[in-house]
Amino acid sequence: MTQRFDYDLLVIGAGSGGVRAARKSAEFGARVAVVEEAALGGTCVNVGCIPKKLYVYASEFASAWREAKGFGWRSEGISFDWDTLRDNKSKEIARLNAIYERLLNAPGVDIITGHGTLTGPQSVLVNGHTYHAEKILLATGTWPALPDIPGNELALTSNEIFDLAQFPQRLLIVGGGYIATEFASIFSGLGAEVLQSYRGELFLRGFDHDIRRFLAEEMRKSGVDLRFDHHVSALSAGASGTITAQLSDGEADFDAVLFATGRRPNIAHLGLEHTAVALTEQGYLSVDDNFQTDEPSIYALGDMTGGWELTPVAIGEAMAFAQTQFAGQPTKMEYDCIPTAVFSQPPIGTVGLTEEEAIAAGHSVTIFESDFRPLKHTVSGCDERTLMKLVVDQESDRVLGAHMVGADAGEICQGLGIALKMGATKADFDRTVGIHPTAAEEFVTLRTPRA
Repeated sequence: MTQRFDYDLLVIGAGSGGVRAARKSAEFGARVAVVEEAALGGTCVNVGCIPKKLYVYASEFASAWREAKGFGWRSEGISFDWDTLRDNKSKEIARLNAIYERLLNAPGVDIITGHGTLTGPQSVLVNGHTYHAEKILLATGTWPALPDIPGNELALTSNEIFDLAQFPQRLLIVGGGYIATEFASIFSGLGAEVLQSYRGELFLRGFDHDIRRFLAEEMRKSGVDLRFDHHVSALSAGASGTITAQLSDGEADFDAVLFATGRRPNIAHLGLEHTAVALTEQGYLSVDDNFQTDEPSIYALGDMTGGWELTPVAIGEAMAFAQTQFAGQPTKMEYDCIPTAVFSQPPIGTVGLTEEEAIAAGHSVTIFESDFRPLKHTVSGCDERTLMKLVVDQESDRVLGAHMVGADAGEICQGLGIALKMGATKADFDRTVGIHPTAAEEFVTLRTPRA
């Protein structure tokens, strides 16, 4: 008798969430295929987290050389070669692509190269062939969105910025989210003149207000031209390959313009119209706690569902999906106390509620803060400062949020994420012995509440 389905699970999208869901489902015994039209690994591996962090590392060397003089090192004659960074990055991405392929091959996942289009609740068309699956998982992520202004075709998005043929000496970055902010720090650190334009009164909406304000001050000290309540109304081709931007405060020429003005679900030509899959008011795929859409056989997870747009979240969701659907272990994804970082310079680390979120949720809070010059910079001559902040519930003494701007903020807040997840109180922090001398010890030596 011919089987009705080619696969138990067919995944469209081989990013972090799709690969993890496919691999674990196959390990649990399911017959699985993944459809991917581009490189394996999705946004994170190819044009997101990984290349971005490599460029962050590259951008930190200039300040390290400057600061080394205070410690007795001679650092004259230092230069930066864009081509070397770009090409070495590409080699590393190719290596990771191959690893992802091995991860899928090992448990027997079929990799189908091409664009997948839904033709029904349990069928997908790829390269002229229709595949049938009992369950379909959509994990196609998001795609950069461009503002509708004249000349927007002249701008870059985060998809292209890593692979420029030439380094842009003058760069305009439009946007106030973490992607725009990270690239502003990266290219400024690499030596470009960077203007970051944001239409709001303060960037990084959703982060703690004190953290946002403090980072703006530090980035300006490092040379980024931050302009808030600022608009870019048009772009046009200038002389010698430059781009002329019409700004709310004048006109300026740039070698390149990066739009980091949001992302939208990557659902073009996905064939959702052939299913009962519904979208939210914001345009994301509507799913329940088990990632099931309004079409019972179709599931979706990761960035395209409009939640936390973070790689580890997509991976966690994928694990919960695979365990629930194919391991007989019903599992719900937990979204509280998710730590995250912004790899600006200096970086942000954060976990738990912001002060504003805690108050809005009805908590009476006590705030503990420390703003200090790190020990390293007392000799390096750098005037960069660090900010640490704890948001504490007055009634229970539980630490609701921990936030930091400063070196190694992401590394430090990963550990704090465990503490907050376990329900640590301020008293628990106070009775923890710090490691001296480190910046991290400040989190366990904060004693005086903010007035």
